Amino acid sequence: MPTQDELKLQAAHEALRFIEPGMVVGLGSGSTATLFIKLLGEKVKKGLVIRGIASSEDSAKLGAELGIPIIDFHSATEIDVTIDGADEVAPGLALIKGGGGKLLREKIVASASKKFIVVADASKLVQTLGKFPLPIEVIPMAQPLVSKKLELLGLHSKIRQAKDGSGNYITDEGNLILDCGPTVIEDPIALGEKISAITGVVEHGLFINFANLALIAGESEVKQYTRESQIP
Repeated sequence: MPTQDELKLQAAHEALRFIEPGMVVGLGSGSTATLFIKLLGEKVKKGLVIRGIASSEDSAKLGAELGIPIIDFHSATEIDVTIDGADEVAPGLALIKGGGGKLLREKIVASASKKFIVVADASKLVQTLGKFPLPIEVIPMAQPLVSKKLELLGLHSKIRQAKDGSGNYITDEGNLILDCGPTVIEDPIALGEKISAITGVVEHGLFINFANLALIAGESEVKQYTRESQIP
């Protein structure tokens, strides 16, 4: 039976089939997206001509180290295809993203993409979003106010801490992350709208109607899921 890392690599490798010469490629963040960037870097070294727009400083640095030309939206305002991971994938390709803290830039990149492809292993498939805590990026000054209003929505939040023990986790844009849940998100569209309406919220990790395709690696194969697909 393949390990989770092996499954992630299989999904990342499958995503290479969607990359064509001359494309502007969105480079996602997280463990599976990192594997994809490394595979893409190998293709670039062998002569593939593409340009990348990264969804985090970490991905930009990695891509540049691997020889991928990294540009920004001053050079191109449209991305041909973005490859990124997800923390949960539900029916309709509704996603929770942001476990790595890069959700704002990830959503900006996704919004500029003609095609947004999720790469993940089968453990990320769920029938209902919310078991994975929902990340919400907030302005530091507004955190107490936002936390109080999230409680009124039934979302108990905690300020994310840095893995190195140095204190609060700080995003690439200098904000805080509130992790909410676990909970059961029956209507992610409605919840997303309510969260976005809270002053001080920068962005939330509900990605609804962004993904066009999900490449999910299971024990025997990498399966493709569209918004119309049934989630097992």
